[in-house]
Amino acid sequence: MNPTPTSQQPNVHGNMEEDGNQERTEGQRWVSLLGSFSSMMKISEDKESKSIVLNVDSVVCRSIVASPTSLSAARGPGPPVHRGVAHPLQQDSVHFVRDQKVIIWLFQQIMERFFKPKRFREGSSNDPNINKVVEIQSHVELDLNDIVSDPGLRKSIEEFDISIRDQVRERGRYKEDAFVKNGFINWKNALERFNLHNGAVDSCHNHARVQVESFQDQRHSVSNILRAHGRDIEVSYRIRLTAMLDVRRFLLKQGLSFRGHDESSNSLNRGNFLDGNNQMISPAIQKDLTRACASEITLSIIEDIGNNVFSLMVDESRDISVKEQMRVVLRYVNKRGQVIERFLAIVHVSDTSSRSLKDAIDALFAKHGLSLSRLRGQGYDGASNMRGEFNGLKSLILQENPYASYIHCFSHQLQLVIIVVAKSNLNASEFFNYVTMIVNTTGASCKRRDQLRQIEHNRIVVMLEGGDISTCSGKNQETNLVRPGDTRWGSHYLTLGRLLSMWPSVIQVLENICDDSSSFDSRGFAKSLIQKMENYEFVFMLHLMKMILGMTNELSLVLQQKDQNIVQAISLIESVKDQFQIFREDGWHTIIDKVNTFCELNEIPVPEMKDNCMIGGRSRRRRQVITNLHYYRVEIFYQVVDSVIQEMNTRFLEVGTELLSCIACLHPRNSFSEFNVQKLVRLCDLYPEDFSTNDCIVIEQQFQNFIHNIQQDPNFFGIEDLGSFAQKIVETQKNQAYPLVYRLIEMTLALPVATASVERVFSAMKTIKTDLRNRMGDEWMNDSLVVYIEKDIFSTIENEQILQRFQKMKSRRMQLPPLSYPTIT
Repeated sequence: MNPTPTSQQPNVHGNMEEDGNQERTEGQRWVSLLGSFSSMMKISEDKESKSIVLNVDSVVCRSIVASPTSLSAARGPGPPVHRGVAHPLQQDSVHFVRDQKVIIWLFQQIMERFFKPKRFREGSSNDPNINKVVEIQSHVELDLNDIVSDPGLRKSIEEFDISIRDQVRERGRYKEDAFVKNGFINWKNALERFNLHNGAVDSCHNHARVQVESFQDQRHSVSNILRAHGRDIEVSYRIRLTAMLDVRRFLLKQGLSFRGHDESSNSLNRGNFLDGNNQMISPAIQKDLTRACASEITLSIIEDIGNNVFSLMVDESRDISVKEQMRVVLRYVNKRGQVIERFLAIVHVSDTSSRSLKDAIDALFAKHGLSLSRLRGQGYDGASNMRGEFNGLKSLILQENPYASYIHCFSHQLQLVIIVVAKSNLNASEFFNYVTMIVNTTGASCKRRDQLRQIEHNRIVVMLEGGDISTCSGKNQETNLVRPGDTRWGSHYLTLGRLLSMWPSVIQVLENICDDSSSFDSRGFAKSLIQKMENYEFVFMLHLMKMILGMTNELSLVLQQKDQNIVQAISLIESVKDQFQIFREDGWHTIIDKVNTFCELNEIPVPEMKDNCMIGGRSRRRRQVITNLHYYRVEIFYQVVDSVIQEMNTRFLEVGTELLSCIACLHPRNSFSEFNVQKLVRLCDLYPEDFSTNDCIVIEQQFQNFIHNIQQDPNFFGIEDLGSFAQKIVETQKNQAYPLVYRLIEMTLALPVATASVERVFSAMKTIKTDLRNRMGDEWMNDSLVVYIEKDIFSTIENEQILQRFQKMKSRRMQLPPLSYPTIT
């Protein structure tokens, strides 16, 4: 069915231009005009898509009611025309290609104009020829000029169109009329009307009154009081947090515990932290603040390393709660040319296999942003899981970075030299066993210790009165025998020295035990010790081992210094080797004179060196008769000294490697006479990651220029140490003039010498995690150790840095205020 011609169609053009506030009855009249098309039209509601569906034959038109856009041709002049004819509307007119679209178009106009005046809809069609969405909107728009800020001049809400009243209320904040419009005559109920006018607490009247009062007295207004109170709370929060940080600084630096066993209000000792501070005492707050301190220290270490090369030193041990802990220390050269060793972290490992240690190191490096490619040295002890050639930690790291040279701890190797000599030589082994028994017997009880101390004190007083010894500050202090340690052979040197100086007092204590002890076993044992001490062989071994340990003890102490470098260590080791060789050749007469003098002072019989003696330790039938001179010089002196020299050459094999041989050329002693350009160029070839082919070509001439320059510079006169040499290079800014030379020196200084810093971490761990604090967690112990060990860095970190990190660690109820608020006038 085709629609009637245009002349017979109802005149909808005039109705479409009418005002949007027409009554809905007019809309009903327009609907009735479409009644004749009811046989063609079927109207239904699609609830899922919130749309009105009109099915006219095969044509389906959807008019989205919930959408803010619809057909923009709604206000066009007149109805659409026949098929294929464009409706003369705006530029975005719709082309209707079927006659049935006229019905749909009329229905949409009626619905939008009379029944949906406040909504915006979006029209669409399934027909591909309808490819443009046009908008239908209400004819009344809000004019912002109609909204006046003065309540007395603004229009009432009833004067606005009903379709825009919601916008007026939102933009104009219409709640109640501020002024009355009608007079008031019922004065009998005036109080009731006044109360009604005042309204509730949030009424317009009360709101206006509060604003006026605040304007008249701004200092005491509620808003200003709340704002000032909030600032006071924030300032108080900063003060409490800073005070708590100051208390924590003291406790962490001293390695003291925070909590007490009994923290109740009636306790007389609630712990160091609660007695010094009564605010913010939650354990979580304490741990967060300690973690902030440790994080700032670690960040400072990482920033100090920067992009420089560094070395890794690792060791593992058990803590007091029998948990394996891996300690990690980094060695590098800072921007001032100083050699630095810093404690990075302590990590709990499930086992001490090389793979577990490697995984823990990888995780630690990833956490702190360190690259394994910048690693140039590894320093461990001699354990198989560390230095194993195939599956050790050293090998696993070398597989990823072949330039991370492994150097066995020099101090540990030196200790192994003494241990082997003391246990492989029969005379030395027997001697140290008797020394241990003497120390244990004289110090077995407090009574014997006090007796030894008093006898020695009386002897020193007599010698001072007789003028045999002199006195000054630090001399003739109250002493006692030191128990030697099994793993620290440097303590044996101190024990032997005390035994020599306290010899008469020790003999007297053993005699008192032999005379006064109620136990026959103790008396017999003390008598045998006296007989052994008064033997010439024991005295000879005492002086010999004291001299040997004295030469190695000095080297051990020097090697354990943090700023010790590999060049200096090699030089010291070679020097000690030469000392032992000289001592073997020329030391016999020196030691025999000392032994004979000591024996004469203490009335110990001295044997004649030409007399024959029988070597002990064999049956009488197989004993060999030799002279005393041969026995003491060959069987004891030469054997012990040769064992030391042999072990020194065997243990310190790294000194003879090509790497350390080239490094030794950097020693600045004797006006840099050991500088060898060819060896230094070869050293650069060993590190292709740090020195390119072009650098190896250029560095030869740069070395020659550098050596000539520093030999003429008076600032470098008298420098005998590579560490001081590097600092002087930075001070004179020659590191910028000769960057390749300084890079090589920097790599050399970064190589580890000893793992003493790692051992110190273990000693500090025993201070932090004690028997009373054996339940300390791994993270809590690590944070406490970082602060306790790196006190020098901790003292340079400002409180504000720590507080800001603490605040950003997690969301907190109170925000940290600025250091000072801006002045408000």
